[in-house]
Amino acid sequence: MLDFLSDNFSNCVFIAVMLLAMIPTLESKVAIPFGMATQIWGEKTLTPILSTVSAFIGCMIPVLFVIAVSRFVKNKTSGFIHDKFVSKIQNRFRSKFEKLNKKDKTLKKCLLLATFVAIPLPLTGVYAGSLIAGFTDLKIWQAFLSVLVGEVFSCLAVLLLCLFFENSIFYVLIISLIFVGVYLLLNFVLMLIRRFVIKSNKNNLS
Repeated sequence: MLDFLSDNFSNCVFIAVMLLAMIPTLESKVAIPFGMATQIWGEKTLTPILSTVSAFIGCMIPVLFVIAVSRFVKNKTSGFIHDKFVSKIQNRFRSKFEKLNKKDKTLKKCLLLATFVAIPLPLTGVYAGSLIAGFTDLKIWQAFLSVLVGEVFSCLAVLLLCLFFENSIFYVLIISLIFVGVYLLLNFVLMLIRRFVIKSNKNNLS
């Protein structure tokens, strides 16, 4: 993926950063150091501000779409696929749904959602935040603003980390990719274990 972007977007690095930021799980946490890595771009490396702005724009492009689709699925009449999808999302983010439902004021819900998006970890971010927002009773513009504010702070946190390790940006990028890769691998292993346990329980009951 990184090789493809660096080979095909060497003359417009900001687009490569935007495209990388649009990928779920990677988002700005990987896109910002990617745009600042001189080992990849050489003289065409983006400045910290331009890399951050490009990543932010890329992250925000799919937000309204994800919120709207998840809201549509939530409001759709029930059915096998619909119920299975909704229950899967709610089970995955059960703690977040419970916290949001406990908040009686819209402002508190928005702040909680923004905080969730602001934490630059693989299990958080604009995609997860937008998906959760779509299943809440927040208005679409409220959900969008909450995700936007959260992503601003997330980008600033990643930018500060990159500036602190300015002489080791490439290693920050590699560590970020390893971190995301380990998270995805663990998720996959846990999914296989859950399926095996469910299948074993069904066999035992039968």
